[in-house]
Amino acid sequence: MEWLAEMDYSILAGPDIAHEGEYPERDSYQDVVLDERLKDALKRINPNMPMNAIELAIQKIAANESSSLILNNEKFHRMVTEGLDIELQGSDGYNPTEKVWLFDFEHPENNDFVAVNQFTITEGSQNKRPDVLIFVNGLPLVVIELKNATNEATGISEGYNQLQTYKQAIPSLFRYNAFLVTSDGVNARVGSLTANEERFMKWRTIEGLELAPTSLSQLEVLLKGMLEPSRLMDILRNFILFQTDGENTYKILAAYHQFHAVNKAVEKAKVAVQGDHKIGVVWHTQGSGKSLSMVFFAGKLIQAMNNPTIVVLTDRNDLDDQLFNTFSISKSILRQTPSQANSRDELRQLLSVESGGIIFTTLQKFSPDEDTGIMPCLTDRSNVIVMADEAHRSQYGFGATIRGNDAETKYGFAKYVRDALPNASFAGFTGTPVEATDKNTPAVFGEYIDIYDMTQAVEDGSTVKIFYESRIIPLDLPSDLRLDDEYEEITEDQEQSVKERLKSKWSRLEALAGAESRIKRLAEDVVNHYEERQQAMFGKSMVVVMSRRIAIDLYKEITALRPEWHSDDDDKGVIKIVMTGASSDPVEWQKFIGNKKRREYLAKRMKDNEDPLQIVIVRDMWLTGFDVPAMNTMYIDKPMKGHNLMQAIARVNRVFKDKPGGLIVDYIGIAESLKEALHQYTESDKNTAGVDSSVVVNILLEKYEVLIEILYGHDYSGYLSDKATVRMNAIISTMDFVLGLGEEEKKRFLTTVTELSKAFALCATTLEAQELNAEIGFFKAVKASLVKSIGDCSKKKTNAQMEARINQLISRSVISEEVVDIYESLGLENPDISILSDKFLEDVKAMPHKNLAVELLNRLLNGKVKSVQRTNLIKARKFSDMLEGALNKYNKRAIETSKVIEELIALAKEIDGAYKRGEQTGLVKEEIAFYDALASHETAEQVLGDDTLKLIAHELSKSIKANMSIDWNLRESARAKMRVTVKRLLKKYGYPPDLQKEAVETVVKQAELMAQLEFELNI
Repeated sequence: MEWLAEMDYSILAGPDIAHEGEYPERDSYQDVVLDERLKDALKRINPNMPMNAIELAIQKIAANESSSLILNNEKFHRMVTEGLDIELQGSDGYNPTEKVWLFDFEHPENNDFVAVNQFTITEGSQNKRPDVLIFVNGLPLVVIELKNATNEATGISEGYNQLQTYKQAIPSLFRYNAFLVTSDGVNARVGSLTANEERFMKWRTIEGLELAPTSLSQLEVLLKGMLEPSRLMDILRNFILFQTDGENTYKILAAYHQFHAVNKAVEKAKVAVQGDHKIGVVWHTQGSGKSLSMVFFAGKLIQAMNNPTIVVLTDRNDLDDQLFNTFSISKSILRQTPSQANSRDELRQLLSVESGGIIFTTLQKFSPDEDTGIMPCLTDRSNVIVMADEAHRSQYGFGATIRGNDAETKYGFAKYVRDALPNASFAGFTGTPVEATDKNTPAVFGEYIDIYDMTQAVEDGSTVKIFYESRIIPLDLPSDLRLDDEYEEITEDQEQSVKERLKSKWSRLEALAGAESRIKRLAEDVVNHYEERQQAMFGKSMVVVMSRRIAIDLYKEITALRPEWHSDDDDKGVIKIVMTGASSDPVEWQKFIGNKKRREYLAKRMKDNEDPLQIVIVRDMWLTGFDVPAMNTMYIDKPMKGHNLMQAIARVNRVFKDKPGGLIVDYIGIAESLKEALHQYTESDKNTAGVDSSVVVNILLEKYEVLIEILYGHDYSGYLSDKATVRMNAIISTMDFVLGLGEEEKKRFLTTVTELSKAFALCATTLEAQELNAEIGFFKAVKASLVKSIGDCSKKKTNAQMEARINQLISRSVISEEVVDIYESLGLENPDISILSDKFLEDVKAMPHKNLAVELLNRLLNGKVKSVQRTNLIKARKFSDMLEGALNKYNKRAIETSKVIEELIALAKEIDGAYKRGEQTGLVKEEIAFYDALASHETAEQVLGDDTLKLIAHELSKSIKANMSIDWNLRESARAKMRVTVKRLLKKYGYPPDLQKEAVETVVKQAELMAQLEFELNI
């Protein structure tokens, strides 16, 4: 709250501004908008609007038009960015329509910024209380959920889960939401209304000039980086968009690198239009949202530069289609529908406007006139901005070359684009760095505006590392045939004619790579490697080959080995080929050739994690701009170099659940090309891409040695037994051994197994990993059982991601088909937390694994003490002290483990007795709690006697319940009133005056705990 106050936010307490509070700003707990603040802001921002128009605007803001939360949120966002059209009453029968604006974007200080904590909301039968809400002009734009930094069991995942619960329970709050924040005091993440947990990201900079030092709290950086008034207004207006795939609508919030890069680029554009027309180059590594950065840039340019014409250039038809699709489904932020120019005439026609328009075209449309060799001027307007995707390819050059028998002079496309658009300004976007020797790119576009490299993306969790594994199947190359730069030239230019591509050298190499014996070996290796990888972790795969012929032959070999993977239907089958073709291609190829619609359908299947389609074979389709987060392996059997190679391998760097990294499997020898391509990258990037899998094997062996050292002296060889009971016993006895090592060593064991599992998932197919497979499976089973199964039954132990990981690891492990149920394995019934039966306690006492027994009792009793605390503060304090005392002795090894077990069992029985006391005394649960609070002093019991204390407890319970209203325990005035009520009652019955003060505090504290319990039962 102090950080927000520093940025001129007003800080308010939810209970104070409730309708029952001291400074009410709401009529009821159902209200999520602060109406008076909204009305005042609308009058201030729209000073010429009559009051009835303001009232009408407020009605429109509050109206829900759909049962869908996300559609209501999208409608509200349109009101924010486009203003509200309000029809005014005219005097002469003409009713003009005027805009009412909700926020003053030009003057952020003219808006009203408020942070409220503990803001209780009632919807239906649900009561919820988000930690902090950010209101701007009375509208709740940001929800912040904070978890306790000192509690190891809760983190940002639990905060994320809590936000999802709020969305279900109090959807009215989220109609106005811009974004959501979750923090555990150490970590902080931000995401949109529809973002899954992986897409809740860090915000790593405040001003955008440099990354914040790690010494600064992530929450401080996020709040100051996003909620500073001018930045929040900018994000709200220019950096949120909605997309739909026809079925679902998704809300997208820009990441910090996109926000700052776009703002820098817009400022550069304003200068370039008046000067040298070079805006600059944005290098944002593949997978980090480069296409969306281009959309945000176009959206903000339209606002900042009075609607210029934007020309989006690509150098390939398939890229043009992909990018055009991204812009088309984001048209609300662009405030217009993009167009695609399919010919030069169409391009000229689209450019013949005064301003506006977003036009997509390929470089090849800028070809000179065939007769004159001159490129005509298409428009000489200066309000034209050219955005080039992958702005560093060789085609963007200026240089002249002499071609053909008639020595015709051909220039690079950059010259022709400049001739066609002489006064346009140029911005380049690239996912790979501009090569040091490349003089064309700076000449056309200017210098770098912003760099977001692979290392930063991996650190942010925007992408994962890429690992490299060599499985080369040699080519029998004749002496005159080498893999040299000529191949790069042949494969680079995708929109050129077929004749250009089928040069003789490439054909000869393709014949060798596609030899029948080699394809057979390749098919066998891909199948085995893929299946071994699937055992370690779920993921989809792509195979890249040199030609369509090889793709088809490989498909046939793979499906001969695994016939069940094949299907003639597009909606079935595990493996497919994605390629283009023509009716002139051989008849047997036709069933593999697909049109654009078929490719889009297969892409949809590939992106669906539940769909059986797991493997695609491609030649050059889908190697750029194709996103399948679950894709974790790329098998490469095609020579590639430079940015083409870097773009291709980035298909496996997308973030997905607990995917530790992507793997490139090399069959043709691209290692040197990879090293060469990486020369252009930042130093840190060289350690992030193409990391040799032998590095991971070393990590695997190192972590394995650490585990062997931790388990020194313990025999767990039973895990190899054929008998399930012996295997189970090995898990149980190892858990007992680990628990006996103490808390620190237990943590080290759990951490090391996690690291071992991640390393194994990345190198599961290596010989070393295979040798340790069974043992690693065993370690994972022990870890999963330690983490999940010894529960206190009071709450969920692990977040969904952790659960998914454990289930995935264990279900595939050689040891056990599922996470071990400790109770069942030990022959115990799974206990009911509220009643620990004598039989259960005796069974625990008789357990041979004493450390496990202590851990089991500790967890169960901890859960019981917590539940007692809610209803009986005095008893809980006593039980908590007893439990702590027993465990301290155990941890210091001051007494035998069996003695600790006896003490814990005695405590369990006493707690159980406390549950049953109500039946014996004739008091209900709440009355017993107050009775214990009053009788905790012997003097009081001696003076008043048992019956009088019971009578006071009964009356207290009745009168406290009568005085309880929502949030009374959070309002000081209500708490003071409660104290007065308690004091009067104690006085009435002659409770000893010297003990009254303490008794009042204890009773009120007990009542607050009950109110909290009541609230949480509603959660």
